[in-house]
Amino acid sequence: MIKEKNSYINRELSWLQFNARVLQEAGDESVPLIERLRFLGIFSNNLDEFFKVRYATVKRIYEAGKAGKSELGGIKASELLEIITQVVIKQQSESLDILHNIQKMLEEEDIYFVNETQIDESQKTFIKQYFVEHVSPALVTIILNDDVELSTLKDSAAYLAVKMLFANNEKQYALIEIPRSIDRFVVLPKKGSNNYIILIDDLLRYCLDDIFSIFNYDSITTHMIKITRDGELDFESDLSKSFIAKISDSVKDRQTGEPVRFVYDKTIDSESLHYLMSKMGIDSFDSVIPGGRYHNRRDYMGFPSLGRTDLLYDKIAPLPVKGLSLKSSIFTAIANKDYLLYTPYHTFSYVVKFLREAALDPQVKTIKITIYRLAEISHVASSLINAAKNGKKVTVSIEIQARFDEQANIDYAEQMEAEGVNLLFGVPGLKVHSKMCVIERQENNKIKRYGIVSTGNFNESTAKIYTDYTLFTANQKILKDINKLFNFFEVNYRIYRYKHIITSPHYTRSKLFALIDVEIENSRLGKPAYIKLKLNSISSYKMIDKLYEASNAGVKIQMIVRGICCLIPGIKGMSENIEIISVVDKFLEHTRLYVFCNNDVEDIYISSADWMTRNIENRVEVSCPIYDNEIKKELIDTFNICWNDNVKARLLNDTQNNQYKQNDLPKVRSQFATYDYYLKKTQN
Repeated sequence: MIKEKNSYINRELSWLQFNARVLQEAGDESVPLIERLRFLGIFSNNLDEFFKVRYATVKRIYEAGKAGKSELGGIKASELLEIITQVVIKQQSESLDILHNIQKMLEEEDIYFVNETQIDESQKTFIKQYFVEHVSPALVTIILNDDVELSTLKDSAAYLAVKMLFANNEKQYALIEIPRSIDRFVVLPKKGSNNYIILIDDLLRYCLDDIFSIFNYDSITTHMIKITRDGELDFESDLSKSFIAKISDSVKDRQTGEPVRFVYDKTIDSESLHYLMSKMGIDSFDSVIPGGRYHNRRDYMGFPSLGRTDLLYDKIAPLPVKGLSLKSSIFTAIANKDYLLYTPYHTFSYVVKFLREAALDPQVKTIKITIYRLAEISHVASSLINAAKNGKKVTVSIEIQARFDEQANIDYAEQMEAEGVNLLFGVPGLKVHSKMCVIERQENNKIKRYGIVSTGNFNESTAKIYTDYTLFTANQKILKDINKLFNFFEVNYRIYRYKHIITSPHYTRSKLFALIDVEIENSRLGKPAYIKLKLNSISSYKMIDKLYEASNAGVKIQMIVRGICCLIPGIKGMSENIEIISVVDKFLEHTRLYVFCNNDVEDIYISSADWMTRNIENRVEVSCPIYDNEIKKELIDTFNICWNDNVKARLLNDTQNNQYKQNDLPKVRSQFATYDYYLKKTQN
């Protein structure tokens, strides 16, 4: 195999190109207007998390005195930090242009943003009253003094930097924290058909005289700033503290982590900027990014609909799974055959129904489940608590190191523990990222198992916007393996062997290599050989090299990768038989699917694992085989629908320019076509 000097795309830069695809959705005029604003919010939120995690990691490599080239795809850490900053500055500028364009188009729909200079007489009373009743009680205002150390500013909070000038040329600086407890967008009273919205930021600007009434200033100016901090959790070595207490304390400490990004309004004067940076300890090691008048555009994810359904995506009614009923026993149905749930096209209610039935059924003796991220109001958690109250032995492996959801999981863990649920906190050194549940039921003096295995979290909220497969099965061989994995959680010094499922960290790489080797050998023998993969991300160089090997052996490889993709397809002598697309659209593509031709007797797996080093080596993951021929066909059909997308699919290649896949074939928008596919199934 010919290996190019640069055989991989840098992980961080690939991620930024994924976020560029999100930004493309915000700029796409075929996307409903309010949805475009929400994509801007997603873009901004993604960027916040990127700086907290990935940029912070590269910064740590640099500060440790390491070049980091082997870990960073051939780029020095110092160079990569600079490249990231320049890419982000360019994307931020593009996002501002998109926002201005959207605002102009909203005005054509009688929706107007007003700032503090555009408030008319009829709006003044409402705004002043709103400030007194809602904003002022939540306000935190910090007066800056040279002889008083500035208290640590909150991670990802936005602040108005205030500068007051007095008659004697003295200056006084202050910071106003934008309250997070209040909606960012204040809807003002309508005038006829016109809707008016003011951001809290501008409402505060309008009320500056009320906030600083004790200061006799001549003039006052404000500019927004925002600081992003390292999101890594640091654990204490205090042996007297419980694991939950350590995680909880670490989450609190995250608010005071090392700064990694400072964003400021580019119209601020240099004297004020340098003063603020000095007070906050921002130095040249940090990413300093000029921005616009407003930061924290992630809040646009919650932009109000204003009753304008015509400016939103049409809501789809989740479909039933043919053969499964929410009005009769799910256990009885899956005792006879396996069923596949594909959210959000199907309703997540089947998962809740499965757990509710288990909680009430006198014959159910035990419930074991893994939890990674729960919904804010979780019917899954309440079902498990209900089961414990009914005398079932309920075991929950809950991952309280799920990044940025640690506190939410801790809160639910404490609730469940108080109700008698047996809690397991994963495996030392490993995150439990698998999504599975096994239920043991007494039938004819024997124990029979029923279970679900999923590619996504058991989360009612994300199930409405994330595409995920969930297998409902009573296959005793598969469930025996899954039960072994729960035994591993409790006694994790014992390594089990599994006959059906593929598990990380012990077997995923070797098993996937073996499956790829079969394709390589079949190709060399002139037999059919292909691989189809649907992933969120692929960054493991070992897995990439194995796919390069397969490509060079003539194995045809089709990949659908939503996010990070370090593999470079289409390079002669390295990856010429690999094609990759990425689909970003209304729903977040979250399914993981592996298909291996196996001489036309396909091996098919759904999985919780992406092909990243962390998923293969540092997490507990499960890839579950699909044995039901109808479900196999369904998975291939939905993969092919996505592969044939020529509306929202982008080509991933060495140029990283996110070019849309275009051809002369009939238009296929895969997420809409997938819904139609399942709609027809319900009608047959």
